[in-house]
Amino acid sequence: MAKRDFYDVLGVSRGASADEIKKAYRQKAKQFHPDRNSDNPNAEAQFKEVNEAYDALKDAERKAAYDRFGHAAFEGGMGAGAPRGGRGGAHPGGDFGSAFSDVFEDLFGDFMGGGRGGSRQRASRGSDLRYNMRITLEEAYTGVQKSIRVPSLTACEACNGTGAEGGAEPVTCPTCSGIGKVRAQQGFFTVERTCPTCGGLGQIVKNPCKVCKGAGRVEKERTLSVNIPAGVETGTRIRLSGEGEAGMRGGPSGDLYIFIELREHPIFQRDAHDLYCRVPISFSAAALGGEVEVPTIDGGRSRVKVPAGSQTGKQMRLRSKGMPSLRGGSHGDMLIELSVETPVNLTARQKELLAEFESLSEHNNPEGQSFFSKVKNFWEGMKG
Repeated sequence: MAKRDFYDVLGVSRGASADEIKKAYRQKAKQFHPDRNSDNPNAEAQFKEVNEAYDALKDAERKAAYDRFGHAAFEGGMGAGAPRGGRGGAHPGGDFGSAFSDVFEDLFGDFMGGGRGGSRQRASRGSDLRYNMRITLEEAYTGVQKSIRVPSLTACEACNGTGAEGGAEPVTCPTCSGIGKVRAQQGFFTVERTCPTCGGLGQIVKNPCKVCKGAGRVEKERTLSVNIPAGVETGTRIRLSGEGEAGMRGGPSGDLYIFIELREHPIFQRDAHDLYCRVPISFSAAALGGEVEVPTIDGGRSRVKVPAGSQTGKQMRLRSKGMPSLRGGSHGDMLIELSVETPVNLTARQKELLAEFESLSEHNNPEGQSFFSKVKNFWEGMKG
C-alpha cells in the first residue's frame, strides 16, 4: 500500500509553519495513542504513521527534501539532495524517539504528574474541604460569628505527620530510586508511570507509625470559629486558608470553603441588596387612604402613608432600609408592596351595606370600566 502524504497524515497544508506542524502532531499523537485507544486495533499503526510524518517535517532541511522528492527522499538511492545519515537520516519507521520526546509531557501528563526525569515533590498538599452553612436573614444583615465542627484529616501528633514511628524521616523508595516514576516497555516505545511502591512520592516509611498506620494523618473533628460578614447572600463563598485536610508527609494543609445559604424569611424577600415586604390592607383603607406600620430588618418600625385609591401591587420605597453591601458603605432599599384584601365571613348588615355601596359605585371603578369597555368592543368586532 502506498504511503500517505505526510501533510495529509498531520492534517496541515504544505505552507504550514513549524509551530503549526508541531501543534498538529500533538493533537494527532494524543488522538491515536495506543493507551487511549485500547478498542482500536489500528491505533498503533496510525500512531506510528503520525510520528513518521512529524519526524520528516519537523526539521527544515528534511521538510525541504520531502517537498522536493516526496517519500523517495528518505528511502535511499537519492542524489546529494537527499538527507542521509546523522541527524538528517531516517529509517522507514521514522525517528520515533526524537519526535516523541518533543511531546512526551503532553501525552503522559495523566500518568506522571510531574516533569520528565525530575523528582516528584515528597510532600503533597492536603485536600480542600467544603462546609455548607445556613444562616438567617437577620444574621446576614448584621454579620455573625459561628462555631462549626469540621471532621477532617489532621497531622498525626505521634509522628509529627511523617508517618514513621517516632517521627523518623522517610527513606528513598528502592523501586524508583526516589524519582517517583518507573518505566515500562510497551511495544516500540517506553512509558513512564507512577511508582506503585511509593505512589509517586519517591519515599517510603520503613517503620510505620502505630497511631496513623504510616499515613501521617488521622481523622479528627475540629471546632472552628467563623466570622460571617454583613451582607452575605446565598452562594457567597468564604475561604479559610489552611483549615482543610492536612498534607501528606508534612505537606501544606488544604483550604476550607464555607458556602452560605440564607433561610427563607416569613416576612421579607431578598433581591440582591433590596428587601420586599408584602403588606395586606383592607379595601376600605385602600379606598380612603391612611397609614400602615411595617417592620424593618433591623428590628425597627416604620409608618408608611397609603394614598387613597391604592390598588394591589402598588409599591412604596423606604430608602436605605435594605441589606448592606458585602464590601460596606451602602444599603439597599426596602419596598412595601400593598395587597388589597377582600373581606370574608360577612354579617348580614355588612352585606347590606356593601350592596348599597355597590349600587352607588358606578363611576368609582375606572379599571373595571375600561376592561369591560374593551370586552364590549371585542364582542362587537367578532360579530362584524
